[in-house]
Amino acid sequence: GYHVNARAAGLRRGETGTIAIVVIGREGQGPAAINPFYYSLLGSTCAAAAERGYEALVSFQARPEEFFGHYVARRQADGVVVIGTATNEAAWDYFRTCAEQSKGMAFWGSPFDDSVWVRSDNREAGRLAVERLARSGAGRIVFVGDTASSQRQFRERYEGYRDAMEQAGLSPVEPVISDGEDRVSQGRNAIKQMADSGAGFDGLFFACDAMALGALEELASLGIAVPDQVGVIGFDGLGSGEFSAPPLTTVQPDFAQAGMTLVDTALASGEDRPERRVKVHLVERASVR
Repeated sequence: GYHVNARAAGLRRGETGTIAIVVIGREGQGPAAINPFYYSLLGSTCAAAAERGYEALVSFQARPEEFFGHYVARRQADGVVVIGTATNEAAWDYFRTCAEQSKGMAFWGSPFDDSVWVRSDNREAGRLAVERLARSGAGRIVFVGDTASSQRQFRERYEGYRDAMEQAGLSPVEPVISDGEDRVSQGRNAIKQMADSGAGFDGLFFACDAMALGALEELASLGIAVPDQVGVIGFDGLGSGEFSAPPLTTVQPDFAQAGMTLVDTALASGEDRPERRVKVHLVERASVR
């Protein structure tokens, strides 16, 4: 009936058998308010850790008094994966400093380019969205999202949109930026803003699915038919998009690859930690003709 204490054996080799995963939220909001995208990413990262034979130690952090990232130095984990909203600047400043002091870290959602990060192939996402909308007959395609925000990936998706528009012989326009207390309301307000300005559009590529879902609601309230009058594509691959009206076409990262790449990057040596991109693909639903 004897069972080997794998943790104790690992400690003798300088290993803990654990990956720490930190999920950054917005200060003043609980875990329930975190973007569902990060829960998908959390699940895939936990699965990847298990596949590598590691346990996952998960921590939700939002307030400065909660910040902790020195799991490797304290021998609580062999690597640290940090994911979550880029809007919590204090959190990312803290973990950026941690990364300067420890080699066992990997980031998803970081607003910085000088730390070890993993991201979607966001420019490819812009290309896929524009090409799909163009195939549906759209010619006045608009990107919606704040390219100057801390969400560095929004800028990359716009760059992919712009390049694809030029390659298709279409005229790219400046991104539509709208205010709102959350992404859904920003999507609604973007449609109001464009409708009030009289701007013409027959294709919309949103920087994230939550904005696109809000936009679908506002388009319906204005009597603008989707996809007959305008095609709509989001980014994230949220499962809730399957139940919108109409179901939302989206660009989705390969979550399994994302989780495995985050784990591999956190465990890699300092000499084997390049910036890494995760493949994306189009999820066809009914919001584009």
